[in-house]
Amino acid sequence: MGLFDMFKKKAEPAAVAAPASISASAGADVLCSPVKGKVIKMADVPDPVFGGEVLGKGCAVWPEDDLVYAPCDGKVTVTMGHAVGLQSDSGIEVLVHVGVDTVNMNGDGFEGFVKADDVVKAGQPILKIDRAKIAAAGYKDCVVVAVSNTAEFADVELAVEAESAVAAGDAIVKVVRK
Repeated sequence: MGLFDMFKKKAEPAAVAAPASISASAGADVLCSPVKGKVIKMADVPDPVFGGEVLGKGCAVWPEDDLVYAPCDGKVTVTMGHAVGLQSDSGIEVLVHVGVDTVNMNGDGFEGFVKADDVVKAGQPILKIDRAKIAAAGYKDCVVVAVSNTAEFADVELAVEAESAVAAGDAIVKVVRK
């Protein structure tokens, strides 16, 4: 080792490669399912904040897989381990929130593939979740899709029947403009 070798920047660890994107049915006013699973109405989310639509209208999906995908094209506004905020290209503010009270896990069981200011496409992986770890911690793992700027629209409604089985990338929420 030469004298100046100790000043060389150490190599950064390689970033975890995100899985491949999927085909998604999102559009300007349509959000797609971030996971494969069963759709439930927001009122059926077992959390008073989401169930009461305090953070906006939308729905949730009981997941069958561990990958969570972007429900729209847009820009990542915030990441919180268990949640990702997005601003869609058409002005819809979307919160994708995994689980009920999973904030208490402090990121354990969640692997993020995006960071604030990243530009994403619908169907691009944004999170990997460890559903077994979430269950072992005693939490529910439903994946909420909430339109946080609901008041700017005439309505936010389901694009599918509640209790429907959906694939990740299927249209699930429709925003009705004023």
